[in-house]
Amino acid sequence: MADVFDERVAAWRADLGRGVGKVWPELAADEREVLADRLVSHAREGYDARPDDLRALDAKRLTEPDWFQRSDMLGYAAYADRFGETLSGVGDHASYLRDLGVTYLHLMPLLTTRPAPNDGGYAVVDYRTVRPDLGDTDDLRALTTTLRDHGISLCLDLVLNHVAREHPWAEAARAGDRDKRGYFHVHADRVMPDAYEATLPEVFPDFAPGNFTWDDDLDGWVWTTFHDYQWDLDWSNPDVVCEFAEIICHLANLGVEVLRLDAIAFLWKRLGTACQNQPEVHELTRLLRTVVRMACPAVLFKAEAIVGPADLPPYLGVGEHAGRVSDLAYHNGLMVQLWSMLATWEVSLASGALQALPQPPSTTSWLTYARCHDDIGWAIDDTDAWRAGLEGAAHRRFLSDWYAGTHPGSWARGLVFQDNPAAGDRRISGSLASLAGLEAGDPGAIARILLIHAVMLGFGGLPVLWMGDELGLLNDVGWADDPAHAGDNRWVHRPRMPWRHGEPDVPAEREQITEGLKQLARTRAGLPHLHAAHPTEIWDPRDPGVLLVVRRAPEGPLLMAANVTDEERWVTDDVLHWLDLHTPGLYDALGAAVPKLHDGAVRLAPYQVAWLHHRSGTGTG
Repeated sequence: MADVFDERVAAWRADLGRGVGKVWPELAADEREVLADRLVSHAREGYDARPDDLRALDAKRLTEPDWFQRSDMLGYAAYADRFGETLSGVGDHASYLRDLGVTYLHLMPLLTTRPAPNDGGYAVVDYRTVRPDLGDTDDLRALTTTLRDHGISLCLDLVLNHVAREHPWAEAARAGDRDKRGYFHVHADRVMPDAYEATLPEVFPDFAPGNFTWDDDLDGWVWTTFHDYQWDLDWSNPDVVCEFAEIICHLANLGVEVLRLDAIAFLWKRLGTACQNQPEVHELTRLLRTVVRMACPAVLFKAEAIVGPADLPPYLGVGEHAGRVSDLAYHNGLMVQLWSMLATWEVSLASGALQALPQPPSTTSWLTYARCHDDIGWAIDDTDAWRAGLEGAAHRRFLSDWYAGTHPGSWARGLVFQDNPAAGDRRISGSLASLAGLEAGDPGAIARILLIHAVMLGFGGLPVLWMGDELGLLNDVGWADDPAHAGDNRWVHRPRMPWRHGEPDVPAEREQITEGLKQLARTRAGLPHLHAAHPTEIWDPRDPGVLLVVRRAPEGPLLMAANVTDEERWVTDDVLHWLDLHTPGLYDALGAAVPKLHDGAVRLAPYQVAWLHHRSGTGTG
């Protein structure tokens, strides 16, 4: 099979050399060749070690490169221990996931970490082993096989920006190893740290003010963006890049199919900037992706880039990078706008903000979501707010108050996370159901929960459910009982799955949520319009309470109309006319019915979402 690898090298070697030259232009030509050859060597080692079943998966995926873009894809994200106790336990519930329609499972950090505190698993001490409480690498390999047998691809976190202070690289640096010291940003005094701090934001001002930490063993200040026990890696050092080329191949050969590139925006440091979203970040990602294309082309990259709208498209590739950086990227803007629309009954801000975001390259996909493991930061752009007649800072304050449940009339029950008055940053923790009003007993809560998911699934891309949202799980009242979590209220929306005899134990009245989401997934799977390669159009609203999203496909257009209010609203006849969605043939896929028109318009009940498209013939299917 050597010829297969050689063919891949022939196809990608030039791209590898190009990337090395872009990241390290100061290297002489022969030095660049040596570095490119090192990366090819790591790819070769990964290819040689790749099991036969995964080589077969590589071949299959190369013949169907759009596998992750298809409308039958549905993701699910969870902590392994909170979902199934162990990796083996997760595998025991694979049938439950498949019954939901899940084809992609993201398990939160499960590689070996430092003892608590460890930032929820993001302070890694060993990228090649699994947390002992979850199992070992044999269990991980067995899990990926079990999931694949159920048609589910596994996604794992790859923490790129930093390692734990106890990682062997950091231990060696503290012991005096000059090579390993070069893996980190270390300064002998405060001159350079203070110069950088002039333009650096604080990610966790409550937990970890400042971006540098003094270490006695290093006799220097080490860069620590997130916590004092997480040391930022120096990605300008080629040895760091080579280390991660090996790590990626190792994880891929355990059967991991998607790698979530954690904190990717922070990799490259440049004085006078926020040290986020620098051009070298995309060059480095493309470089590592090229190694993957040689060694294990079934593997995808997912960019964890929770950044502003203008900075997001490059993570999927623009210009010469189009389709050559990450395959997936989080659509953080959609998540934020979903919650904003529900709090305001208004879609103008969302429509304008979503219109401003360019289409992703046709070979990539947004990852859409309504909730995740993290807090919600109100990434509302001031210009977008101004265009909608709002003042950005005031609207962000309103959203924080609304979802903390302190604004008059709010049905939400969230918790304020990391209140930073100086920066105007006031984030929110809370489960989707509690934020949507279920904990408060609001009668519209279930309809809002289903609306959120209908928009997320109908937007295009790869939609991902957060564990327990399909059950309407509420805030965990005991989130602070564990001393390791007591200072981090994000654990309020990370409850354990309430398994009982192999099935979730939830109140019967919440079955409407579970069955509703299953029906959404089944309906979505049958609509080719929702393939991620097809463009998404956000239309100007005709009714300020109705979001209009159009998906263009060879089969014709699909109009998603979402009534974000608790009042009756309408899809007007001019919208249907311009899309040539006429009768006979007009069909609502979500309602599984031909909608009745009133003066040429389609009625939407409170919080109703319709997926309207044209069916040939009589329109009755």
